[in-house]
Amino acid sequence: MSVNKELNYAFALSRQCLRILGTWPDPHISLNDFRRKLRFTIVLSIISLYVFLPQIINTIRAWGNVTVMVEQIAAANLSVMAFCKLAVTRYHGKTLQSLMSSIMTDWATTKSKRERATMMKMAKRGRSLSFKCYISATCTISFYICFNLLRFFRNLHQPQRRLVYHFTYPYSIQKSPNYEITFFIQLVGGTYTVFTNCTIDSFVSILLLHVCAQLINLRLTLNKLVDEMANKSISSSKFKKRLTAIVMRHRDLIRHAKTIDNCYSAVLFIHMVAATFQLCFETFQIFTKITDKNAEASKIKLAFLVSYVSYVLAPLYTYCYSAERLLAESTGMAYGVYECKWYDLPSKDAKDLMFIIHRSMIPLKLTAGKFAVFSLELFGAVVKTSMGYLSALLTMKDQ
Repeated sequence: MSVNKELNYAFALSRQCLRILGTWPDPHISLNDFRRKLRFTIVLSIISLYVFLPQIINTIRAWGNVTVMVEQIAAANLSVMAFCKLAVTRYHGKTLQSLMSSIMTDWATTKSKRERATMMKMAKRGRSLSFKCYISATCTISFYICFNLLRFFRNLHQPQRRLVYHFTYPYSIQKSPNYEITFFIQLVGGTYTVFTNCTIDSFVSILLLHVCAQLINLRLTLNKLVDEMANKSISSSKFKKRLTAIVMRHRDLIRHAKTIDNCYSAVLFIHMVAATFQLCFETFQIFTKITDKNAEASKIKLAFLVSYVSYVLAPLYTYCYSAERLLAESTGMAYGVYECKWYDLPSKDAKDLMFIIHRSMIPLKLTAGKFAVFSLELFGAVVKTSMGYLSALLTMKDQ
């Protein structure tokens, strides 16, 4: 497989979707490329003017009505996350280009079958998580489009026609074709919002898993080197030279992991908080639709809300799983040194292994604004907290 094919395999749909959004960090294309900037500007404008702004205004207008406010905030949360992630990916374009260049070099220079198998295994894991995110996003989008198209055809011949997101634009939306054009731009904006979140979530997850694969390969290389030295297959000077290369490679991988965290830590804090409330708000709407006898319980609407909940959970789990693997593999370097035959090495050579152990004492992490560390434990905590907020919302509604 060529490097290009391997990158296509590893990043799957994320690569194509990021190109559509104008944020794919291709090292061979300038960030100032006109078509790239145009795509990014169009997507960001549609999301901000036709999705985010109407939702925020509608939330303020519905102040005091818990049910309506929850519905509006739930929709606004997603557009806030999409806007922030898109802007951050564009802002850190040069840094991400450098990271992608390093990943391309890894695929091009790795010749060992065992190491390539490890990289491919992690790429498959990343693809699996990515496809699960896209499946949940596709289901959510399908119900979203069906629900709003039914609304469109129902309101088409009404004297007062409603948009996907009610908003007062500087032109008459009741006239044709203003209404039709505005309605479908908002529909496209909602679709962009869902796929933007899904795409960037998958992209970050695959970056983390690639670092995990390189850490595994580095640990195996270290074990092989120590075995060769213990069996006196290589000289002490050659051992030091190859160990120096391993230490330098370990330093580079630590820097890559910290780069990913520095780029997305702030926006992931927004994601974690928004996902907590999002899960609470969506389950609140489901509960309200089912239990309120006066509410119109549309089956399409309920199906949409259920798929929405899975869509909120899938990216959060993807982050938590990838970060958990990164934490485990980074600390695994120290255990790798302990498990090798260091006791058969001359003391002056065995002491050099302390560089690896010292650097592995602090695990690599993906953080949410430096306040919380993504892990499977955090995933459970977010779900638990959301259900606690749900209980509080239901109490407020009944009062």
